[in-house]
Amino acid sequence: MNTPAKRRRFRSEPTWVPWLFLAPFLVTIAVFLAWPLIQSVLLSMQQTYGPRTTRWIGFENFTFLLGDPLFWKALRNTVVFACGSVFLQLPLSLGLAMLLNRPGLKGRAFFRLIFFAPSLVGLVFVGLMFALMFEKRTGMINVALHALFASFNPEFPWLQEYVMPALILAALWLYVGFNMIYFLAALQHVPAELMEAAALDGAGPWQRFRHVVVPEIMPVVSFVVLLSLLGSFQLFELPFILLNGPGPDNSGLTIVMYLYQMGFSANDLGYASAIGWMLALMLGTFALGQRLWMKKEEAK
Repeated sequence: MNTPAKRRRFRSEPTWVPWLFLAPFLVTIAVFLAWPLIQSVLLSMQQTYGPRTTRWIGFENFTFLLGDPLFWKALRNTVVFACGSVFLQLPLSLGLAMLLNRPGLKGRAFFRLIFFAPSLVGLVFVGLMFALMFEKRTGMINVALHALFASFNPEFPWLQEYVMPALILAALWLYVGFNMIYFLAALQHVPAELMEAAALDGAGPWQRFRHVVVPEIMPVVSFVVLLSLLGSFQLFELPFILLNGPGPDNSGLTIVMYLYQMGFSANDLGYASAIGWMLALMLGTFALGQRLWMKKEEAK
């Protein structure tokens, strides 16, 4: 019988037992996440001269950052690439997903594999491949465009004067199929009853897409947009390999590449840490804004 005395003894059992089971997780978080974050904040307020010599300067790194023309150029390049990812890449991904979601389409699994396969290729390989494809005269892209359009300049300077379009095209080939999978999964969960009801009410294809499909897949769209922007602002490997650095006149310089240059080429780890925290602040602000917007939309 569960008497009051037994219940009191049960409640007096030691409360440290749950913490014993949580200890490995908490220690791992403290050592590999919390402590490095604290150290990076402190490092961003120091000027470093190599790995051992530092000088406390407070917020001077952030003040210098706001007036650094190279940082603003890197930010502008990164924003241009991010806009290409969101406004060009994602609509193409959604269009492919809608085509492959059509009932009765023959070879659907084969086409899904074909479009998704490029995302399985490593970024280093993609960078080297497109570096060859964008070469003047001998590059496959210039040769193909010149064959299709005789007036096209076979020595079109992609990697010399049109760096960001070249990067966007390379990323387009790499990630369109990857994002297509997310949209395809979302489209397959749109209730057929809603589509049939809209068709019976006289809604055309565009009206069904706008008023039925888009609201149903909006959570996935929001997730893919956030994922694309986070990936775009962390762009490093593709331009670094494709251009063998930041490109002519820093036309391919991105924020993460600039962080790498300051931290591991100039050995100014304090300034590199300030760049990293500025990037984290921008991405965190955007993620929070998107979350608030989604909550507002869900409440309607």
